[in-house]
Amino acid sequence: GSRPASRKQTGKIADLRAIPWVFSWSQCRVMLPGWYGFGAAIAAWKNEAPGNNTQLLRRMYREWPFFKTLLSNMDMVLAKSSMAIASRYADLVPDATLRADIFTRIRAERAATIDALFEITESKGLLADNPLLARSIENRFPYIDPLNHLQVNLLREHRAGSKDPKVLRGLLLTINGISAGLRNSG
Repeated sequence: GSRPASRKQTGKIADLRAIPWVFSWSQCRVMLPGWYGFGAAIAAWKNEAPGNNTQLLRRMYREWPFFKTLLSNMDMVLAKSSMAIASRYADLVPDATLRADIFTRIRAERAATIDALFEITESKGLLADNPLLARSIENRFPYIDPLNHLQVNLLREHRAGSKDPKVLRGLLLTINGISAGLRNSG
């Protein structure tokens, strides 16, 4: 790219630019920037303004193209996410307490987001209204999933200090393969 991955060379997450931040969440199959906070935001809004909020949200979904597109995109990235695969990446975090705390929050928010999405769209499943896209994504999982598992193993080796050039080459190939398979990776 034309710009460095981070604003400063401090190694802090806060200094990452948006593209590598989103890309990393895509690689580990969390897809977090595409949905995180939606479930909590809907729940907070419904608690602050009780009433016929669900019907209003459903009407917005039916009548407002922007809102419908927002939810459709969220539906798609949730369908591409995998908490089972994401947990393998989470296992790379050496601090067990930190790992459990953060990953538990991610899982809970994903569940709340899916519940809110289904309530608003009246859907029974991810991409239920777009079976062609659902099938296209599902058909790629047998190719993407093994790359994710391989990437976790290669990351573990690389972090352990492996100097084998095949480890780095393998990592780069898994990055490209996962990106190609997901088709929108940040």
